[in-house]
Amino acid sequence: MKRNRRLLPWICLSLGALFFLLPLIATAEFSLSLRREGYSFDAYRYVFADPDFISSFSYSALIALCTIFVGTILVLPTVYLVRLRLPWLRPVVEFIVLLPLIVPPIILVFGYLRMFSSSSPFPLTGTARGSDILLICGYVTLTLPYMYRAIDTGLQAIDARTLTEAATILGARPATILIRVILPNILVSIMAGAFLTFAVVIGEFVIASLLTRPAFGPYIQKIGVAKAYEPAALAILSFIITWIAMGLIQLMAHFSRNVQRENR
Repeated sequence: MKRNRRLLPWICLSLGALFFLLPLIATAEFSLSLRREGYSFDAYRYVFADPDFISSFSYSALIALCTIFVGTILVLPTVYLVRLRLPWLRPVVEFIVLLPLIVPPIILVFGYLRMFSSSSPFPLTGTARGSDILLICGYVTLTLPYMYRAIDTGLQAIDARTLTEAATILGARPATILIRVILPNILVSIMAGAFLTFAVVIGEFVIASLLTRPAFGPYIQKIGVAKAYEPAALAILSFIITWIAMGLIQLMAHFSRNVQRENR
């Protein structure tokens, strides 16, 4: 009986691994089957040789960096203020933060199109730069739960109130406290939220497609309409990018724990 109980977690883990890995293995095998006589990386070579691949990925990477920057500026002061000064407002903020997980992105982007079309007082969709701004705003909203949770967890792990009081006694202003005291202590948490944001933005399709922006998600869909093996290669590349981001989060967390142990 005890032996069966020990085997049960391993059985569940094996079934979960098969459920997760088999589709991935099948996709990878298909992406290597461009040649009939055997496996090859021709699909990947075609993808990397395509100028649209470089331009779309570079565009999405730049939009992701802008999203991370704007999201950090928006979320960090908000979480800090709510945790230290306005704790009664925390349930309201958490409810608002969770809305992007409930409201579909297509509703968000249609709202943008209605509010900022060429017939509105702010016709942002009429120019490429305005559409880029709307895209960044949409991605900030879409990734708000991940960035908020990462920064909130980081502030919860440190004694932000004591650090703030000590810095205030020494004459530091609120902006100085936030940038030079709080930010370095939760940098790992911010990086975790940044990597999650990057992974979400790189693969997002709905908002970028309806705003007609040359992002990586619409590029994958466009390639999938005309070709067979290259979309599988792009799916594997997207998976690799996502897991690199997850690995960097784990690396940063491990580095943070080592630093904390050394400081102790």
